[in-house]
Amino acid sequence: MQKTGKLELTWVGKYDEVSVEPRILIEDPSKSYGDPNSENMLIHGDNLIALQALQQDYAGKIKCIYIDPPYNTGSAFEHYDDNLEHSTWLNLMKSRLELLKRLLSSDGSIWVNLDDNEVHYCKVMMDEIFGRDNFLCDLAWEKRYSPPPDTKEFGYIHDHILVYRKTTDFKRNLLPFTDEQTGRYKNPDNDPRGPWKAMDYTCRFTAQQRPNLYYPIIQPLTGEKVWPKETRVWANSKEEHEKNVLENRLWWGASGKNKVPAKKNFLSDIQQGMMPMSLWHYDFAGTNQDAKKESMRLFASSPFGTPKPERLLELILTIASNPSDIVLDSFLGSGTTVAVAHKMKRKWIGIELGEHAYTHCKIRLDKVIDGEQGGISKSVNWQGGGGYKFYELAPSLLVKNPVLPVYQINPEYTFEMLCEAICKIEGFRYKVDGVYHGYSSEKRFIHITKEFINVEYIKTVAATLGEDQSLLIYGTKIQSGLRLPDNIEVKKIPKDLLEKCTFESEVR
Repeated sequence: MQKTGKLELTWVGKYDEVSVEPRILIEDPSKSYGDPNSENMLIHGDNLIALQALQQDYAGKIKCIYIDPPYNTGSAFEHYDDNLEHSTWLNLMKSRLELLKRLLSSDGSIWVNLDDNEVHYCKVMMDEIFGRDNFLCDLAWEKRYSPPPDTKEFGYIHDHILVYRKTTDFKRNLLPFTDEQTGRYKNPDNDPRGPWKAMDYTCRFTAQQRPNLYYPIIQPLTGEKVWPKETRVWANSKEEHEKNVLENRLWWGASGKNKVPAKKNFLSDIQQGMMPMSLWHYDFAGTNQDAKKESMRLFASSPFGTPKPERLLELILTIASNPSDIVLDSFLGSGTTVAVAHKMKRKWIGIELGEHAYTHCKIRLDKVIDGEQGGISKSVNWQGGGGYKFYELAPSLLVKNPVLPVYQINPEYTFEMLCEAICKIEGFRYKVDGVYHGYSSEKRFIHITKEFINVEYIKTVAATLGEDQSLLIYGTKIQSGLRLPDNIEVKKIPKDLLEKCTFESEVR
């Protein structure tokens, strides 16, 4: 469809407004594990609501996001509804990707793992959300050794991983060289600069095309002038060649009698790592079979059906993050992303809706903290340690009265939960300090009470305010006709909250 001069992907429901009530997160200390001061978070609940709950504290702070959402293949997975109608899948992803973008830091990146069923639609949608200029790569990960047994036309053996940055502030890291790559560098002449690899000293142009690269050089052993072959020229200008001679960078063979030299490319001269490529072979990034073996080792009685190998996540986090950066996965599955992040000394947030937040994610992370030695543990010398806090999403703050046609405060809420929820809804940070329950700046505070708010009550609270400070008061019982100072505002619970909240039943 053409709109405002731009090509655009549209689908049923794309422009339907989706509002999410800002919920609070409640720690369950009985499920938290390890270091009680850890900032790591394992959240059980709907990831749309959880992502909204994280906005106030984490917007602009997440360095790397990896998600492995349902592929929409028409298969029935045990832990996910992977049989969603196409436009429903796009709506599910759009609302979550928009929240994920807000959480990313300016130098952050997002990695989305998909297969052919939706990846091309997702690419166009992410171009719109993140900006086409911020698309970095469509990685092809070879996830299988061979095609599945039910293959009919094409043997599908790879997944796609779409990579986008938040802004141009993103700078990717290099990957460490493999033993195979460094093994290509030798030192047959015992050069004190260390191992080197011979590079071609000519290139495929003619003298007519590159006359400045066609000149004679001297063979040092025989003293004769050497010219490139007729169809080639030297790879370096005459000035660069003279510099190479002075620096002893030419290799004329073990006997020194070769007619054409090679150039020594020293291992010490190249970047301290290799550029990430767009094709990741199974022996480089691991396979689904590797992941299943890892899952079997962790969950012998009930392995996760569609895990990802730890090696794959290790590569992604190496490229996209550094120690102490925050990593987030909002489709956590069996917990691979945060398990790898933990071993690599990143901070992390994992969100999972299903029961396997308890049966897989928690169990796996507890084992990681205890020092389990599967996956990448040995390669990163993982010895255990650290911890996380386990959170549940609070229920809706306001619920329908079972008798009257009105909304009321959820009876499950304690007064502390009520205060924190109102602070979040109003954009204040919850922090109890005297009569104040939160603040939005050094001059703007909020006070929440179950007391009767009248003239005397207002005077008492107003006396705590300093010069140029203002206060928002929330209460259930308010005297009518109150005349308020200019720096005080009063709102009623739940009447005024109704304008701020969107109830779960109304967005499902």
